[in-house]
Amino acid sequence: MGRKLPSYLNPTLESPGLRVRGGTQHTRSQGDYVCGGCGAEDHANGDKDVKALVEDYTDNHGPAHRGGRR
Repeated sequence: MGRKLPSYLNPTLESPGLRVRGGTQHTRSQGDYVCGGCGAEDHANGDKDVKALVEDYTDNHGPAHRGGRR
């Protein structure tokens, strides 16, 4: 029922990062990441799983590999 997002919005090895999409009345929240440092990638659906995905990316991938941890 949900629309597929344009491919340029999804993270890739050429354009790594984190993408999070909030849920609506008819869809669940979604998240994806591709790490530019190690190439790891992951996908999650639902608020709880997307929150865990963001925490994993923040703690172990994107900013951690760029030296941007706080």
